[in-house]
Amino acid sequence: MAKIALLSVFDKTGITDFAKSLVDAGWTLLSSGGTAKVIAEAGLPVTDVADHTGSPIMLGHRVVTLHPKVHGGILADRNNAEHQADLEQHEIAPIDLVVVNLYPFTTEPSIETIDIGGPTMVRAAAKNHEFVGVVVDPEDYPGVAAEIADGDLSADTKRKLARKAFAHTAAYDAAIVSWLDETDGEGDSDPLPDSIHLAADRVQDLRYGENPHQVGARFRFAGQQSWWDDAVQHNGKALSYLNLLDTESAWQLVHALGSDPTAVVIKHANPCGAAASDDITTAYTRAHECDSVSAFGGIVAINREVPTELAERLVEVFTEVIVAPGFSAGAMDVLTTKKNLRVIEAMAPSSSLLTMRSIDGGLLVQTTDRLISTASEWTIATDRAPTAEEMIDLEFAWQVAARVTSNTIVLAKDRQAVGIGAGQQNRRDAGRIAAEKADGRAAGGACASDAFFPFKDGLEAAIDAGCSAVIQPGGSVRDDEVIAAANDAGIAMVLTGERHFTH
Repeated sequence: MAKIALLSVFDKTGITDFAKSLVDAGWTLLSSGGTAKVIAEAGLPVTDVADHTGSPIMLGHRVVTLHPKVHGGILADRNNAEHQADLEQHEIAPIDLVVVNLYPFTTEPSIETIDIGGPTMVRAAAKNHEFVGVVVDPEDYPGVAAEIADGDLSADTKRKLARKAFAHTAAYDAAIVSWLDETDGEGDSDPLPDSIHLAADRVQDLRYGENPHQVGARFRFAGQQSWWDDAVQHNGKALSYLNLLDTESAWQLVHALGSDPTAVVIKHANPCGAAASDDITTAYTRAHECDSVSAFGGIVAINREVPTELAERLVEVFTEVIVAPGFSAGAMDVLTTKKNLRVIEAMAPSSSLLTMRSIDGGLLVQTTDRLISTASEWTIATDRAPTAEEMIDLEFAWQVAARVTSNTIVLAKDRQAVGIGAGQQNRRDAGRIAAEKADGRAAGGACASDAFFPFKDGLEAAIDAGCSAVIQPGGSVRDDEVIAAANDAGIAMVLTGERHFTH
C-alpha cells in the first residue's frame, strides 16, 4: 500500500517540487483547496480531502480537515491492535506525512487568519511522530525529500521535525494571545498582560556569553524583526554577548539624543561619551573627549554616514564596534585596515513596549522606560530660571542620564557630556566622579541627576564643578534644603517630576 502524504500549505513556496519528489518515491498525495489546485496544475496526481473523507468543505472553508478519516489516519498508533482495528472498521487509511504551514496571522492578524485545522493537524502529527513525519517549514523540503528517496524518514529526523512543529504552533498561539492583549476591549487600562507567552528563535550564535566560558546567542521573538536582522557587519570578528549588549545601548542612545549629528561612546553598557554638533566628525571628537581613558575598547555609535575624515579619527583609538547608518567608500577603506574592528551598518532601532529580566523561577517585567515629561512640563524650582543655552544642555544631560546605570550624575556643556559618574551606591560619589572626569570643563554647564538629591551634599559636587544649571526629578523630603543650596550658589534648578533609575 502506497504511503500517504497530506499537503495543506498557505505558503506554497517549493510545494510542487516537493510534491513531485513524493510522487516519484511512490507516495499518494492528499490535499485540498489552493494547495490541491497548485499540485494538480503541475500535472501531479492528487486526491482532494473532500473526496477522501466523503464530507464537503463547509462553513466558508473553516471545516475541511477536521474529520476522523484525517485525524484518525494521523493519530493512529501503528503498533496498537485496537487502533488498527478502528482503522479497518472505519475504513481509515494511515497518513504518513503531514506538510502544513499556517494562515499568515503574524503578518495579517485577524479573527479570520486564526488557523484551526492547520495547527490541529500539525500537533496531531507531531504527537504521533514515531510513525508520522510533519513538515512546517519549506526550507526542510529538500532534506525530507532526500531521505524519503532513500527509503523513509529516520526516527531522529521525525523527532526534530516534531520539535520544530510544536515550536511553530506555540509561536503561533503566542502571537494570537499578544494580539488579543493589544486589541483588548474598552475599560482595560492595565499596561501589563495577565500572562506572557514567549516564543523566540535562535538566529545568531555569538563568540561567547558575558565571559568566554559562557555560551551565548541572540534570539528573536517569533514573527518580529529588529534592526539587528538587517544590520550588515562589514569587518571584524564575530560578535560576542557584550558586543551586542553595548552596541544596542549605543544605538538606542544616539537615536534618542536628537536629529543633529551625534556620536555616543559606550563602555560596559554605560555611556562614557556623548556629544552633538554641526558635523559628525566634530561630534565624535567631542564625545571621545568626555572620557578618553574609558573609551579604550568601547563601542561607538554614529547617527550619520561616516566620512573618511571621521574614519581616520576612529582608527586612532582601539574600538570594538562602530555602528552607523552608512560608511563612505573612503571610510570603509580606512576602517577595514583594522582586521578586528567590527564595522556595522544599520537602520534606526525601534523600542519595545516591555522589558524583561530573569530572576529565579520567572521574570521581572515592566513597561519600557521613556522620558515622559517634556521641558514645557518641568518646574523651575529656583529663583533664577535657566537661560535658553542652559536649557539645551539640561535636556541633553537629562537624556544621557536616563540611560546611565544608577546612581548617576551627568555633567554637560554645549551638548557635550564632559563628566559621567555611573553606577554608584550613593549620589555624592557619582557627583564626585563626574566632576573629576569633567576636570573644569563643566563650568557654566548643566548637571543631570537621574533621581532626586536626598541631601544637599549631592549637589555640592555639581556646584564645585562650576555648573550653572541642574536638572533632577525632585520629590525628596529635603527638596527645600537642596533648592536653597542651589539658590545660594546662584544656579538654576529644574524639576522634571520623573526619575530614571537604570539597573
